Amino acid sequence: MNTAGHSEATAHRGLELTPFRGLRYDPDRVGSLAAVTSPPYDVVVRPDGLHHLESSDPHNIVRLILPQAATAGARNEQAAETLRRWLAEGILTADPEPCLYVYEQRDGNGMLQRGVIGALRVSDPAEQVVLPHEDVMPHVVADRAALMRATSANLEPLLLTYRGDDSSAATADLIERVADRPPLLATTTEDGFRHRLWAITDPAELTTVQRDLARHQALIADGHHRWATYRRLRTEHPSPSPWDHGLVLLVDTARYPLRVRAIHRLLHGLPVEEAVTALDGRFRVRRLDVPLTEALEVLADAACAGNAFLLAGDGSFHLVDRPDPDLLARTIPADRPAAWRTLDATVLHATLLEHVWRIPEDSPDRIAYIHDTAATVAKAERDGGTAVLMHPVREEVVRDLARQGVTMPRKSTSFGPKPATGLVLRALDL
Repeated sequence: MNTAGHSEATAHRGLELTPFRGLRYDPDRVGSLAAVTSPPYDVVVRPDGLHHLESSDPHNIVRLILPQAATAGARNEQAAETLRRWLAEGILTADPEPCLYVYEQRDGNGMLQRGVIGALRVSDPAEQVVLPHEDVMPHVVADRAALMRATSANLEPLLLTYRGDDSSAATADLIERVADRPPLLATTTEDGFRHRLWAITDPAELTTVQRDLARHQALIADGHHRWATYRRLRTEHPSPSPWDHGLVLLVDTARYPLRVRAIHRLLHGLPVEEAVTALDGRFRVRRLDVPLTEALEVLADAACAGNAFLLAGDGSFHLVDRPDPDLLARTIPADRPAAWRTLDATVLHATLLEHVWRIPEDSPDRIAYIHDTAATVAKAERDGGTAVLMHPVREEVVRDLARQGVTMPRKSTSFGPKPATGLVLRALDL
Protein backbone atom coordinates (compact mmCIF):
# COMPACT_ATOMS: atom_id res chain seq x y z
CA MET A 1 0.00 0.00 0.00
CA ASN A 2 1.33 3.43 -0.89
CA THR A 3 0.98 5.20 2.44
CA ALA A 4 2.57 8.39 1.12
CA GLY A 5 -0.04 8.67 -1.61
CA HIS A 6 -2.72 7.79 0.87
CA SER A 7 -1.56 10.65 3.11
CA GLU A 8 -1.54 13.21 0.30
CA ALA A 9 -4.99 12.17 -0.89
CA THR A 10 -6.51 12.58 2.57
CA ALA A 11 -4.58 15.50 4.02
CA HIS A 12 -7.70 17.68 4.06
CA ARG A 13 -9.82 15.23 6.01
CA GLY A 14 -10.55 15.41 9.73
CA LEU A 15 -11.98 12.84 12.12
CA GLU A 16 -14.09 10.29 10.24
CA LEU A 17 -16.19 8.21 12.60
CA THR A 18 -18.13 5.29 11.13
CA PRO A 19 -21.02 3.32 12.68
CA PHE A 20 -20.44 -0.38 13.29
CA ARG A 21 -22.30 -3.40 14.67
CA GLY A 22 -20.96 -3.64 18.19
CA LEU A 23 -20.40 -6.94 19.96
CA ARG A 24 -21.87 -6.86 23.45
CA TYR A 25 -22.36 -9.33 26.27
CA ASP A 26 -25.82 -10.86 26.60
CA PRO A 27 -26.67 -9.90 30.20
CA ASP A 28 -28.74 -13.07 30.58
CA ARG A 29 -25.68 -15.24 29.86
CA VAL A 30 -23.21 -13.72 32.32
CA GLY A 31 -23.22 -13.20 36.07
CA SER A 32 -23.34 -9.42 35.70
CA LEU A 33 -22.03 -6.86 33.24
CA ALA A 34 -19.76 -5.43 35.93
CA ALA A 35 -18.20 -8.84 36.53
CA VAL A 36 -17.16 -9.27 32.88
CA THR A 37 -15.54 -5.84 32.43
CA SER A 38 -11.90 -4.94 32.97
CA PRO A 39 -9.67 -1.87 32.95
CA PRO A 40 -7.61 -1.46 29.75
CA TYR A 41 -5.02 -4.21 29.28
CA ASP A 42 -2.07 -2.05 30.35
CA VAL A 43 -3.77 -0.88 33.56
CA VAL A 44 -4.42 -4.37 34.93
CA VAL A 45 -1.92 -4.95 37.75
CA ARG A 46 -0.39 -8.37 37.14
CA PRO A 47 -0.61 -10.99 38.45
CA ASP A 48 -2.89 -10.00 41.33
CA GLY A 49 -5.40 -7.95 39.36
CA LEU A 50 -5.40 -10.44 36.51
CA HIS A 51 -6.25 -13.34 38.81
CA HIS A 52 -8.96 -11.28 40.49
CA LEU A 53 -10.61 -10.49 37.15
CA GLU A 54 -10.34 -14.06 35.88
CA SER A 55 -12.08 -15.34 39.00
CA SER A 56 -14.82 -12.69 38.99
CA ASP A 57 -16.63 -14.37 36.08
CA PRO A 58 -15.61 -17.16 33.65
CA HIS A 59 -16.44 -14.81 30.78
CA ASN A 60 -14.47 -11.77 31.96
CA ILE A 61 -13.06 -9.83 29.01
CA VAL A 62 -9.54 -10.18 30.45
CA ARG A 63 -9.52 -13.69 28.95
CA LEU A 64 -9.49 -11.99 25.55
CA ILE A 65 -7.25 -8.98 26.14
CA LEU A 66 -4.71 -10.77 28.40
CA PRO A 67 -4.94 -14.49 27.58
CA GLN A 68 -2.70 -16.76 29.65
CA ALA A 69 -0.62 -19.51 28.00
CA ALA A 70 3.00 -20.66 27.76
CA THR A 71 3.87 -18.85 24.51
CA ALA A 72 2.73 -15.74 22.68
CA GLY A 73 1.33 -17.80 19.83
CA ALA A 74 -0.60 -20.02 22.20
CA ARG A 75 -1.98 -17.00 24.05
CA ASN A 76 -3.29 -15.40 20.87
CA GLU A 77 -4.80 -18.61 19.55
CA GLN A 78 -6.45 -19.13 22.93
CA ALA A 79 -7.99 -15.65 22.75
CA ALA A 80 -9.23 -16.31 19.20
CA GLU A 81 -10.75 -19.65 20.22
CA THR A 82 -12.36 -18.09 23.30
CA LEU A 83 -13.91 -15.34 21.16
CA ARG A 84 -15.22 -17.88 18.63
CA ARG A 85 -16.73 -19.97 21.41
CA TRP A 86 -18.40 -17.03 23.12
CA LEU A 87 -19.93 -15.95 19.81
CA ALA A 88 -21.17 -19.46 19.06
CA GLU A 89 -22.66 -19.78 22.54
CA GLY A 90 -24.32 -16.37 22.42
CA ILE A 91 -22.25 -14.97 25.29
CA LEU A 92 -21.37 -12.13 22.93
CA THR A 93 -23.89 -11.01 20.32
CA ALA A 94 -23.76 -8.41 17.55
CA ASP A 95 -26.17 -5.48 17.58
CA PRO A 96 -28.67 -5.74 14.70
CA GLU A 97 -27.55 -2.63 12.79
CA PRO A 98 -24.52 -0.35 12.58
CA CYS A 99 -24.53 2.49 15.07
CA LEU A 100 -22.43 4.93 17.01
CA TYR A 101 -22.59 4.61 20.79
CA VAL A 102 -22.88 7.32 23.42
CA TYR A 103 -20.95 6.20 26.49
CA GLU A 104 -21.23 7.72 29.96
CA GLN A 105 -19.10 7.28 33.06
CA ARG A 106 -20.06 8.81 36.39
CA ASP A 107 -18.60 8.41 39.87
CA GLY A 108 -19.95 9.38 43.26
CA ASN A 109 -17.83 12.53 43.51
CA GLY A 110 -19.29 14.59 40.69
CA MET A 111 -17.13 13.26 37.85
CA LEU A 112 -19.16 12.93 34.64
CA GLN A 113 -17.72 11.95 31.28
CA ARG A 114 -19.61 11.35 28.05
CA GLY A 115 -18.33 10.58 24.59
CA VAL A 116 -19.01 8.76 21.33
CA ILE A 117 -17.71 5.29 20.47
CA GLY A 118 -17.25 4.45 16.81
CA ALA A 119 -14.87 3.10 14.18
CA LEU A 120 -12.41 5.90 13.34
CA ARG A 121 -10.54 6.10 10.05
CA VAL A 122 -6.89 5.29 10.70
CA SER A 123 -4.80 8.23 9.50
CA ASP A 124 -1.12 8.87 8.89
CA PRO A 125 0.86 11.13 11.25
CA ALA A 126 1.44 13.67 8.46
CA GLU A 127 -2.29 14.33 8.29
CA GLN A 128 -2.27 15.79 11.83
CA VAL A 129 -5.74 14.31 12.43
CA VAL A 130 -4.87 12.08 15.40
CA LEU A 131 -2.06 13.50 17.53
CA PRO A 132 0.09 11.16 19.61
CA HIS A 133 1.98 12.63 22.54
CA GLU A 134 4.05 9.66 23.69
CA ASP A 135 6.55 7.27 22.19
CA VAL A 136 5.65 3.59 21.97
CA MET A 137 7.51 0.37 22.72
CA PRO A 138 7.86 -1.79 19.61
CA HIS A 139 7.45 -5.09 21.47
CA VAL A 140 4.10 -3.94 22.88
CA VAL A 141 2.86 -2.91 19.42
CA ALA A 142 3.95 -6.30 18.06
CA ASP A 143 2.11 -8.05 20.90
CA ARG A 144 -1.14 -6.12 20.38
CA ALA A 145 -0.93 -6.58 16.59
CA ALA A 146 -0.57 -10.35 16.95
CA LEU A 147 -3.61 -10.45 19.23
CA MET A 148 -5.73 -8.34 16.85
CA ARG A 149 -4.70 -10.48 13.87
CA ALA A 150 -5.61 -13.67 15.71
CA THR A 151 -9.00 -12.45 16.91
CA SER A 152 -9.78 -10.19 13.93
CA ALA A 153 -11.29 -7.79 16.43
CA ASN A 154 -10.79 -4.48 18.23
CA LEU A 155 -11.31 -5.66 21.80
CA GLU A 156 -11.21 -2.30 23.59
CA PRO A 157 -11.60 1.34 22.52
CA LEU A 158 -8.82 3.90 22.60
CA LEU A 159 -9.55 7.12 24.49
CA LEU A 160 -9.20 10.17 22.24
CA THR A 161 -10.04 13.78 23.10
CA TYR A 162 -10.96 16.82 21.05
CA ARG A 163 -11.74 20.40 21.99
CA GLY A 164 -15.30 21.18 21.05
CA ASP A 165 -16.35 24.66 19.95
CA ASP A 166 -19.35 26.35 18.35
CA SER A 167 -18.94 24.17 15.25
CA SER A 168 -19.43 20.99 17.30
CA ALA A 169 -22.18 22.23 19.61
CA ALA A 170 -24.75 20.13 17.74
CA THR A 171 -22.91 16.94 18.71
CA ALA A 172 -22.56 18.02 22.33
CA ASP A 173 -26.27 18.81 22.49
CA LEU A 174 -27.14 15.51 20.81
CA ILE A 175 -25.08 13.55 23.33
CA GLU A 176 -26.95 15.19 26.18
CA ARG A 177 -30.32 14.45 24.56
CA VAL A 178 -29.38 10.82 23.98
CA ALA A 179 -28.38 10.52 27.65
CA ASP A 180 -32.02 11.25 28.60
CA ARG A 181 -33.18 8.12 26.76
CA PRO A 182 -33.33 4.59 28.23
CA PRO A 183 -29.83 3.08 27.86
CA LEU A 184 -28.84 -0.18 26.18
CA LEU A 185 -27.01 -1.11 29.36
CA ALA A 186 -26.21 0.26 32.78
CA THR A 187 -23.81 -1.19 35.31
CA THR A 188 -21.66 -0.12 38.24
CA THR A 189 -18.13 -1.49 38.45
CA GLU A 190 -16.31 -2.24 41.69
CA ASP A 191 -14.38 1.04 41.48
CA GLY A 192 -17.68 2.86 42.02
CA PHE A 193 -18.10 4.12 38.46
CA ARG A 194 -21.52 3.85 36.87
CA HIS A 195 -21.46 3.09 33.15
CA ARG A 196 -24.28 3.62 30.64
CA LEU A 197 -24.38 3.02 26.88
CA TRP A 198 -26.80 4.16 24.17
CA ALA A 199 -26.97 3.43 20.43
CA ILE A 200 -27.36 6.16 17.79
CA THR A 201 -28.96 4.70 14.65
CA ASP A 202 -31.01 7.60 13.30
CA PRO A 203 -29.43 8.70 9.97
CA ALA A 204 -29.88 12.40 10.73
CA GLU A 205 -28.25 12.08 14.15
CA LEU A 206 -25.39 10.04 12.70
CA THR A 207 -24.82 12.72 10.06
CA THR A 208 -24.75 15.42 12.75
CA VAL A 209 -21.98 13.68 14.65
CA GLN A 210 -19.95 12.82 11.55
CA ARG A 211 -20.20 16.33 10.08
CA ASP A 212 -19.14 17.98 13.34
CA LEU A 213 -16.20 15.66 14.02
CA ALA A 214 -14.88 16.11 10.48
CA ARG A 215 -13.81 19.64 11.52
CA HIS A 216 -11.63 18.44 14.39
CA GLN A 217 -8.36 16.73 15.23
CA ALA A 218 -7.95 14.49 18.26
CA LEU A 219 -5.31 13.91 20.92
CA ILE A 220 -4.58 10.34 21.98
CA ALA A 221 -5.31 10.37 25.69
CA ASP A 222 -4.94 6.63 26.22
CA GLY A 223 -4.01 3.93 23.72
CA HIS A 224 -0.83 4.98 21.91
CA HIS A 225 0.24 1.37 21.42
CA ARG A 226 -3.16 0.33 20.09
CA TRP A 227 -3.22 3.29 17.68
CA ALA A 228 0.24 2.31 16.43
CA THR A 229 -1.14 -1.23 16.08
CA TYR A 230 -4.10 0.03 14.03
CA ARG A 231 -1.67 1.82 11.73
CA ARG A 232 0.51 -1.25 11.32
CA LEU A 233 -2.42 -3.56 10.57
CA ARG A 234 -3.92 -1.11 8.10
CA THR A 235 -0.77 -1.28 5.98
CA GLU A 236 -1.00 -5.09 5.95
CA HIS A 237 -4.45 -5.14 4.31
CA PRO A 238 -5.21 -3.62 0.90
CA SER A 239 -7.63 -0.73 1.17
CA PRO A 240 -10.58 -0.59 1.40
CA SER A 241 -10.86 -3.05 4.26
CA PRO A 242 -12.25 -3.13 7.83
CA TRP A 243 -8.66 -2.55 8.99
CA ASP A 244 -8.89 1.02 7.66
CA HIS A 245 -10.75 1.84 10.88
CA GLY A 246 -10.18 1.25 14.58
CA LEU A 247 -12.37 1.32 17.68
CA VAL A 248 -12.20 4.58 19.67
CA LEU A 249 -14.02 6.64 22.28
CA LEU A 250 -14.01 10.37 21.46
CA VAL A 251 -14.54 12.79 24.36
CA ASP A 252 -15.03 16.55 24.04
CA THR A 253 -12.86 17.87 26.87
CA ALA A 254 -14.34 21.35 26.52
CA ARG A 255 -17.55 19.82 27.91
CA TYR A 256 -16.08 16.93 29.90
CA PRO A 257 -12.52 17.64 31.14
CA LEU A 258 -10.42 14.56 31.80
CA ARG A 259 -8.23 13.94 34.80
CA VAL A 260 -4.52 13.60 34.12
CA ARG A 261 -2.56 11.30 36.41
CA ALA A 262 1.00 10.05 36.42
CA ILE A 263 2.22 6.59 35.48
CA HIS A 264 4.81 5.32 37.91
CA ARG A 265 7.90 3.18 37.31
CA LEU A 266 8.98 0.04 39.12
CA LEU A 267 12.69 -0.66 38.65
CA HIS A 268 13.50 -4.33 39.07
CA GLY A 269 16.88 -5.31 40.48
CA LEU A 270 17.70 -1.83 41.81
CA PRO A 271 17.33 -1.60 45.61
CA VAL A 272 16.38 1.80 46.95
CA GLU A 273 19.67 2.15 48.83
CA GLU A 274 21.64 1.74 45.60
CA ALA A 275 19.35 4.15 43.74
CA VAL A 276 19.77 6.81 46.42
CA THR A 277 23.54 6.34 46.70
CA ALA A 278 23.94 6.86 42.94
CA LEU A 279 22.22 10.25 43.25
CA ASP A 280 24.79 11.69 45.65
CA GLY A 281 25.81 15.15 44.46
CA ARG A 282 23.57 14.96 41.40
CA PHE A 283 20.15 15.55 43.00
CA ARG A 284 19.01 16.59 46.43
CA VAL A 285 17.58 13.61 48.34
CA ARG A 286 15.46 13.91 51.49
CA ARG A 287 14.05 10.96 53.46
CA LEU A 288 10.35 11.26 54.37
CA ASP A 289 9.02 9.03 57.14
CA VAL A 290 5.37 9.88 56.48
CA PRO A 291 2.34 8.07 54.99
CA LEU A 292 1.93 7.86 51.21
CA THR A 293 -0.70 10.60 51.05
CA GLU A 294 1.57 13.07 52.83
CA ALA A 295 4.56 12.07 50.72
CA LEU A 296 2.56 12.77 47.57
CA GLU A 297 1.66 16.22 48.92
CA VAL A 298 5.35 16.96 49.46
CA LEU A 299 6.05 15.75 45.91
CA ALA A 300 3.35 18.05 44.52
CA ASP A 301 4.86 21.05 46.31
CA ALA A 302 8.36 20.21 45.10
CA ALA A 303 7.13 19.70 41.52
CA CYS A 304 5.91 23.30 41.45
CA ALA A 305 9.54 24.44 41.75
CA GLY A 306 11.15 21.98 39.32
CA ASN A 307 11.76 18.33 38.57
CA ALA A 308 10.87 16.08 41.49
CA PHE A 309 10.31 12.38 42.15
CA LEU A 310 9.58 10.06 45.06
CA LEU A 311 11.55 6.86 45.51
CA ALA A 312 10.03 4.05 47.57
CA GLY A 313 10.55 0.38 48.31
CA ASP A 314 12.39 0.30 51.64
CA GLY A 315 9.54 1.34 53.93
CA SER A 316 10.19 5.06 53.57
CA PHE A 317 9.89 7.70 50.87
CA HIS A 318 12.80 9.66 49.44
CA LEU A 319 12.11 12.99 47.77
CA VAL A 320 14.47 13.53 44.84
CA ASP A 321 14.60 17.09 43.47
CA ARG A 322 16.90 20.01 42.56
CA PRO A 323 18.95 18.25 39.86
CA ASP A 324 22.42 19.57 39.06
CA PRO A 325 21.93 21.96 36.09
CA ASP A 326 25.22 20.87 34.52
CA LEU A 327 24.08 17.24 34.68
CA LEU A 328 20.84 18.13 32.90
CA ALA A 329 22.72 20.10 30.25
CA ARG A 330 24.96 17.09 29.53
CA THR A 331 22.23 14.44 29.43
CA ILE A 332 19.10 16.02 27.92
CA PRO A 333 18.93 16.63 24.15
CA ALA A 334 18.98 20.33 23.34
CA ASP A 335 17.08 20.05 20.04
CA ARG A 336 13.62 19.91 21.62
CA PRO A 337 11.27 22.61 22.98
CA ALA A 338 11.88 23.81 26.52
CA ALA A 339 8.53 22.35 27.59
CA TRP A 340 9.84 18.89 26.61
CA ARG A 341 13.33 19.31 28.10
CA THR A 342 11.88 20.21 31.50
CA LEU A 343 9.35 17.37 31.75
CA ASP A 344 9.81 15.07 34.73
CA ALA A 345 9.52 12.11 32.36
CA THR A 346 12.32 13.52 30.19
CA VAL A 347 14.61 13.98 33.17
CA LEU A 348 13.73 10.52 34.46
CA HIS A 349 14.47 8.74 31.19
CA ALA A 350 17.37 10.79 29.80
CA THR A 351 19.16 11.60 33.04
CA LEU A 352 18.21 9.16 35.80
CA LEU A 353 17.55 5.93 33.92
CA GLU A 354 20.09 6.24 31.13
CA HIS A 355 22.91 8.17 32.80
CA VAL A 356 22.69 7.68 36.58
CA TRP A 357 21.15 4.22 37.04
CA ARG A 358 22.23 2.78 33.66
CA ILE A 359 18.88 1.11 32.99
CA PRO A 360 17.87 0.92 29.31
CA GLU A 361 14.31 2.20 28.92
CA ASP A 362 13.53 -0.51 26.38
CA SER A 363 14.13 -3.32 28.90
CA PRO A 364 10.76 -4.70 30.05
CA ASP A 365 12.58 -7.04 32.45
CA ARG A 366 14.04 -4.01 34.24
CA ILE A 367 11.17 -1.49 34.13
CA ALA A 368 7.45 -1.92 34.77
CA TYR A 369 4.89 0.86 34.27
CA ILE A 370 2.11 0.90 36.88
CA HIS A 371 -0.82 3.31 37.15
CA ASP A 372 -1.82 2.59 40.77
CA THR A 373 0.39 4.45 43.23
CA ALA A 374 -0.08 2.19 46.26
CA ALA A 375 0.37 -0.93 44.12
CA THR A 376 3.68 0.40 42.78
CA VAL A 377 5.00 0.97 46.30
CA ALA A 378 3.76 -2.42 47.52
CA LYS A 379 5.37 -4.28 44.62
CA ALA A 380 8.68 -2.47 45.14
CA GLU A 381 8.70 -3.37 48.83
CA ARG A 382 7.80 -6.99 48.06
CA ASP A 383 10.31 -7.42 45.23
CA GLY A 384 13.21 -5.41 46.63
CA GLY A 385 13.13 -2.93 43.75
CA THR A 386 12.69 0.83 43.53
CA ALA A 387 9.37 2.56 42.89
CA VAL A 388 9.70 5.93 41.15
CA LEU A 389 6.55 7.93 41.80
CA MET A 390 5.77 10.73 39.37
CA HIS A 391 3.73 13.94 39.55
CA PRO A 392 1.22 14.38 36.69
CA VAL A 393 1.77 16.81 33.83
CA ARG A 394 -0.95 19.29 32.82
CA GLU A 395 -3.18 18.48 29.82
CA GLU A 396 -2.42 21.79 28.09
CA VAL A 397 1.31 20.96 28.08
CA VAL A 398 0.55 17.57 26.53
CA ARG A 399 -1.67 19.04 23.82
CA ASP A 400 0.76 21.86 23.00
CA LEU A 401 3.66 19.45 22.50
CA ALA A 402 1.49 17.11 20.41
CA ARG A 403 0.52 19.96 18.09
CA GLN A 404 4.23 20.72 17.60
CA GLY A 405 4.75 17.09 16.63
CA VAL A 406 6.90 16.45 19.71
CA THR A 407 6.31 13.16 21.49
CA MET A 408 6.85 12.79 25.22
CA PRO A 409 8.75 9.88 26.75
CA ARG A 410 6.70 6.70 26.84
CA LYS A 411 4.11 6.30 29.56
CA SER A 412 4.32 9.97 30.60
CA THR A 413 0.64 10.45 31.37
CA SER A 414 -2.52 8.64 32.37
CA PHE A 415 -5.73 10.33 31.27
CA GLY A 416 -8.98 9.23 32.82
CA PRO A 417 -11.45 8.01 33.51
CA LYS A 418 -10.61 5.32 30.96
CA PRO A 419 -13.43 3.42 29.24
CA ALA A 420 -14.25 0.06 30.77
CA THR A 421 -13.18 -2.79 28.53
CA GLY A 422 -15.90 -5.26 27.66
CA LEU A 423 -18.97 -3.05 27.20
CA VAL A 424 -18.68 -2.93 23.40
CA LEU A 425 -16.25 -4.69 21.03
CA ARG A 426 -15.77 -4.49 17.26
CA ALA A 427 -15.42 -7.60 15.12
CA LEU A 428 -13.77 -6.82 11.81
CA ASP A 429 -15.65 -9.51 9.88
CA LEU A 430 -19.13 -8.14 10.61
